[in-house]
Amino acid sequence: MQLPDYWLPRPADDPSPAVRAAFDAIWRRARDDGGSVLIDDELPAPKWQFLSHLADVHGLALHGSGDPSIAVFEPRQANDLREFGNRRAVYAAGDGIWAMFFAIADRERIGSVTNACVRLADASGTSSAPYYLFSISREALPAHPWRTGTVYVLPGETFELQPPIPFGEYEARIPQLASLVPIRPLARITVAPEDFPFLGQIRAHDDDRLAEYARALETGAAWPD
Repeated sequence: MQLPDYWLPRPADDPSPAVRAAFDAIWRRARDDGGSVLIDDELPAPKWQFLSHLADVHGLALHGSGDPSIAVFEPRQANDLREFGNRRAVYAAGDGIWAMFFAIADRERIGSVTNACVRLADASGTSSAPYYLFSISREALPAHPWRTGTVYVLPGETFELQPPIPFGEYEARIPQLASLVPIRPLARITVAPEDFPFLGQIRAHDDDRLAEYARALETGAAWPD
């Protein structure tokens, strides 16, 4: 399927087997240390690749935040148009880049947010690589409202995955995760704006037209001018 150009494919530079092995060794050390250890190892590849590896290979949940010292994530009531995202829960991402956006975006300065991460699956069940969309309020974008943040690594056992939704002849699989019980993080990693691979491709939108942008995302239409 040919998606509109506002959908950003995950960068294609997959880590080598040696890099993946190094990621696994770093994760084992952090996991065995326990207590939400800060992963400050010298990574052999960009941080987004490491976080994506933790989600894709190890099935871990990731939560981006501006707070570097969260000891326990408690369920909170969310505000979302879809039932899955409108519950009292701990929400996280099953994707490294998506979680990074929430870590580096200063929520007090960005205004409203339109964002998405999807994989498209065909009738055979074959799934694409992830596609992303990131947009903030038009008035906020020129001020570069970014910060250094933290991505927390959470155990995946109590999280449920958002059910897939139809997208034309495809199925959109969205790696949004929800846990109805409190979660203690296993580890955390500091991320800076320059670690985010799409920093220069974040879009702007008009706050009073959010419904138009949502319809475009759901139908594959062009980005509203």
